[in-house]
Amino acid sequence: MNHIESLSMFVTHFVDQLAFSGVEHVVISPGSRSTPLAMTFAEHSEINHWVHLDERSAAFFALGLAKQEQRPVALICTSGTAAANYYPAIVEAYYSRIPLIILTADRPHELREVGAPQAINQINMFGNYAKWYQDLAMPELDNHMYARRQAARAVEEAVAGHEGPVHLNFPLREPLIPDFTLEGCWRGEVKPIRRAEAGSSVLSAEKLKSFFTHFGHKEKGLIVVGPQVNTDLAASVTRLASRMGLPILADPLSQLRAGEHDKRNIIENYDGLLKSELLQESLTPDYILRFGAMPVSKAYLKWVQRFESQVDHYIVDDHASYREPAGINPNHIWADPVSFCDQLTDHMPEDNIETSWLNQWQIMNNKAKTQMLLEPGESLNEGHAVVYLSQSLPDESNFFIGNSMPIRDVDSFFMSTPKRIKLMANRGANGIDGVVSTALGTAATGRKTTLLLGDLSFFHDMNGLWMAKNKRIPLTIVVINNDGGGIFSYLPQSNHEKHFEELFGTPLGIELGPAVEMYGGIHEQVDNWDDYRTALSESYQNESLYVIEVKTNREDHVAFHKAKWQSVEKAVLSWSEKDD
Repeated sequence: MNHIESLSMFVTHFVDQLAFSGVEHVVISPGSRSTPLAMTFAEHSEINHWVHLDERSAAFFALGLAKQEQRPVALICTSGTAAANYYPAIVEAYYSRIPLIILTADRPHELREVGAPQAINQINMFGNYAKWYQDLAMPELDNHMYARRQAARAVEEAVAGHEGPVHLNFPLREPLIPDFTLEGCWRGEVKPIRRAEAGSSVLSAEKLKSFFTHFGHKEKGLIVVGPQVNTDLAASVTRLASRMGLPILADPLSQLRAGEHDKRNIIENYDGLLKSELLQESLTPDYILRFGAMPVSKAYLKWVQRFESQVDHYIVDDHASYREPAGINPNHIWADPVSFCDQLTDHMPEDNIETSWLNQWQIMNNKAKTQMLLEPGESLNEGHAVVYLSQSLPDESNFFIGNSMPIRDVDSFFMSTPKRIKLMANRGANGIDGVVSTALGTAATGRKTTLLLGDLSFFHDMNGLWMAKNKRIPLTIVVINNDGGGIFSYLPQSNHEKHFEELFGTPLGIELGPAVEMYGGIHEQVDNWDDYRTALSESYQNESLYVIEVKTNREDHVAFHKAKWQSVEKAVLSWSEKDD
């Protein structure tokens, strides 16, 4: 068997095994050394291939695909610094538990460390951010079953336990063009490697009884659901809350604020309530039962730190983990969250329990909601940009949210809705890079998607817009343009005027319209609320890239938010005094 035959057998069986194991999408960035892999993926009828010219944007696009499809997506690039551009997205995938299969082409071993062009040290180059790594053997005589085993294991490693990225490095010799007509390529008579069987972890009856007894003896419990992606949790956790008579503090990324499940116990405005030190003590529970990651709300974080000694904390996660950045001492429960909720619920025959504790939270939440939704003045602001956007979002759509201020404004101003909307964000590492590309990845398979982000995040990933143009992916983007980094105005740096604008405010001073038009999109800058709502409506009727620019004043940003929080505190305290 000559080199071309060995190469062809190796790559066709590797790619075919990925397809058999459930990989449906691959994102390819063009290059020479990756030719065998790129051509083989393009040739396989069961895998959709996406070509993206910028590796950094390509990796975030793959991340978005994997978020949307909730299954592994493959990534391919050539040797050299191309792979280094994957790094930010791989870090995000690791911390947000998204399965990616990174396939980097490499020079053969004899061309490493000898000054060969486009050759860098790619051995385990993503370090601990790859759950599993292999520097693969060279394609040689009869090692195509080895290739299948590596492909099968890559998928299993990516989805086992907490999902995440895996990395396989492919040393490849020239010539690089495979021959797909050779007998024995693809699946043929070879028996593919079947997927492993895995079950959900559940607690023993004895352990479950101890939790039931503990929770049952304390009335002032609290359920908290932070960022998580399991859409089945909403029905189970709200049913549990109803049986226990407990409020649920629902993060915007909890998948609880939108959908058809019961929302009577859901508290969306807890961030505004907990910003008041006068209210914090009256809202302190006996115990907190948390699902998902730590909520976005910084007020919640400080609150649990302040009252740590008074509260028993329980964190439910489906596999071993220690996601507790508050520095408290929690009880970890490693079990499937949905099964855990269902098991507890089965021990509680009564439904729709009403308690004074729950009633207090519900009234305060409604008071806060009234203040947050008060009609705005004529000036555009970030809060009501979210309010009107949430009202305009189509049913059965995605809402992708940028980091820094957008996710915090969504936390404050996105209220519960029966619309079936999936809220997503890159909250693993919380960066502003790659947000456009990730949102495009979630939209790529056809689900209507809206992206809300700031002007710096938009600027940071403008290359990502090329994919919208090239593949004609519809996407509505709302850019809150306050000409810089608004979130820094809340930090101590804002008091140092000498360096603040240059180092933190970072005004861009550029027009976004020409950039959008360069990528074939429609750009609409609005200066009043009627035009904003009209633009939103038109964007959802248009099957293209549609960017709505909302210009706000960064100098008014902090004052607007503080006024809202003060009005919430005043309204709730006024009610409390009358109630007493």
